Amino acid sequence: MTKALSLRFNRKQLCIPYAAFLILFVICPLLVIIYYAFTNSTGEFTFDNLIQFFTNDNTLGTLLYSIAIAAVTTLICLVIAYPVAYILARSKFKKKYVLLMLFVLPMWINFTLRITALKEILTAIETNIAMYPFLNTVIGMTYDFLPFMILPLYTSLSKLDKSLTEAAEDLGANSFTVFMRVILPLSVPGIISGVTMVLLPSMTNYVVLDMLYNSTYIMGSLIGSYFATYDWNNGSMISLILLIIIFIITLATNRFNDSGDAAGRTIL
Repeated sequence: MTKALSLRFNRKQLCIPYAAFLILFVICPLLVIIYYAFTNSTGEFTFDNLIQFFTNDNTLGTLLYSIAIAAVTTLICLVIAYPVAYILARSKFKKKYVLLMLFVLPMWINFTLRITALKEILTAIETNIAMYPFLNTVIGMTYDFLPFMILPLYTSLSKLDKSLTEAAEDLGANSFTVFMRVILPLSVPGIISGVTMVLLPSMTNYVVLDMLYNSTYIMGSLIGSYFATYDWNNGSMISLILLIIIFIITLATNRFNDSGDAAGRTIL
């Protein structure tokens, strides 16, 4: 009995480093952001930063532009990644793990090196890369985040029970019906994971945009510009609003994920 109590106590002690990490690097910075978001330059409490965010056309335009880039990037990544993951997961290639590694391999290369190489390719094709900022940004984001969409989809599709598709075929379903009624609903968790891993970072990853051409159209670069000019109040408010948006998107994707699990249990 004493040993059991001692073991429980030791397990609780293992949570102390993690709790300390959360307090120092998550909770404390968040409290600092909240403080600056609702104060002015003199430290007085105010809602002016919040009002300015929703009344400033530049800020709202940047937010809409960031959402548009993130949505298009996520859609393109999904359209490309799903067939790739499906083929790799359902194929009988003995070395399909090698093919999967080839798609994931760019993640091992330095980020700056990859984007610089992409910039040279786009410059050679377009001559003036700044003429197509939206297109080039989407291409850069897709190139950067595509592996993050392939991996969860491949994991989800590779775990599907083949007996379910065989049963559907025995009941007279054609290939399209099997895919729409069996494979696609069961792969929803992988789709949600991939969408979350691509959509949220692509809203703030201004490094790709800045390396392809100098601009401040994405929320991440807008926040950086405020902090660079020591305007911590507006920068913190934008960061807080963006955090709330990301939190709402995460809750929505989790609900879809739960719906996908429910659909999967219904099929099973």
